[in-house]
Amino acid sequence: MAVAPTPDDALDPALVVGLLAEPDRLRAVAALALGASSLGEVAEASGLDRPAAMRALDRLVARGLVEGAPGTGYRLRSERLAATARATGRVRPQDASVSPVVRNFVVGGRLTGIPAVRSKRLEVLDYLARRFEPGRVYPERDVNYLLGTVHDDYAALRRYLVDEGFLERRDGFYWRAGGTFEVD
Repeated sequence: MAVAPTPDDALDPALVVGLLAEPDRLRAVAALALGASSLGEVAEASGLDRPAAMRALDRLVARGLVEGAPGTGYRLRSERLAATARATGRVRPQDASVSPVVRNFVVGGRLTGIPAVRSKRLEVLDYLARRFEPGRVYPERDVNYLLGTVHDDYAALRRYLVDEGFLERRDGFYWRAGGTFEVD
């Protein structure tokens, strides 16, 4: 009988990402998810040699993502992954300077999409315009870099910012021309 996960089952999301960022551990987790349960099965399914599979499993067990030991078998603690995903989904920044619309489109510092509705897009563009210091002139490559850190389609964001009057452009240089400003 499966036990319903509790918030205590959730792992630190950064820990999970760190564990899965290492290719051998990711392959071991994939093998377990596909039904492997012994060291030999994990090694075979993952394409790892036995020592590499053992190192990966040891680390995963030590961090709580996998349970088991050599000789007794291994099991991916998928309920912990699910609890971590649920707990992570509930965590949203509550910065008072960020509107609820922006919170819906910005997750983990990244823009999940460019809103199609103009009023929502304007709120997101205002949020993005705050990345540009008033009075400072930026070459296009710097604008691309700043926008590329939040969304892959930095060119579309740059066009929207210029078209909606948040940025001005001349001869490949940009400067902030509108949007909300913080007043000290």
